[in-house]
Amino acid sequence: MIYSFKGFTPVVHESSFVHPLAAVTGNVIIGKNCYIGPGAAIRGDWGQIILEDGVNVQENCTVHMFPGKSITLKESAHIGHGAIIHGANLGRNCLIGMNSVIMDDAEIGDESIVGAMTFVKAETIIPKRSLVVGNPAKVVKQVSDEMMAWKTKGTKLYQQLPTDCQETLKEVEPLREVPTDLPKQEEAYKNLRDTFKK
Repeated sequence: MIYSFKGFTPVVHESSFVHPLAAVTGNVIIGKNCYIGPGAAIRGDWGQIILEDGVNVQENCTVHMFPGKSITLKESAHIGHGAIIHGANLGRNCLIGMNSVIMDDAEIGDESIVGAMTFVKAETIIPKRSLVVGNPAKVVKQVSDEMMAWKTKGTKLYQQLPTDCQETLKEVEPLREVPTDLPKQEEAYKNLRDTFKK
C-alpha cells in the first residue's frame, strides 16, 4: 500500500513494483526497476528516503530514520530479507545480507557485501568493496571481482522481477491438487559457495 503523510506522497516510477502487502509512506522516492517485497515497510514520515534505480528491498525489511534525517539507497543496492536500514546510507551495488541491521549515520561503501545477521553500529563507515560480517560488524576482506559479478547477477534477477510481477502476479484461489503437468522452474542462480567451487 502507498500512503501519503503530512502532505508528502511517495513517488514510484512506473517500471518499479511495490507489493500490495508492503507499506510505503510519505517522503519516499523510488526510481526505475525497483522491487519492494511483501511485508517491507519504507517509512518516509520523518525524513526523505531515496531509492535510486534498480534497488530491491525484499520481504519484511524496514527502512526508516530518526526525525530530520534523509537517506539514500544508491543504484542497485540489494537489501536481503528481514534487514533493517535505520538512518544509514547505502552505496551503489552493495548487498545487505538477510536479517542484518544497519544503524544511524552508518555509510556502506559502493560494492560492499554485508553478511547475513551482521550488526553495523551507528556512524560506522565501511569502505567500498568491503566484505563485512559479525556483531559488531568487522571488515574481513576485500570483495573480489568474482564476488561482485555474483552479486550483480543476483541483483539483475531482482531488477527483472518488477516486470515479471506486473505481467503475471495475480491473486488466485489455491489449487486443491498438484497438477500432473506442473513445470519445473529453471535454476537461474547458484549460491556463493557453489559458484566458486573448484
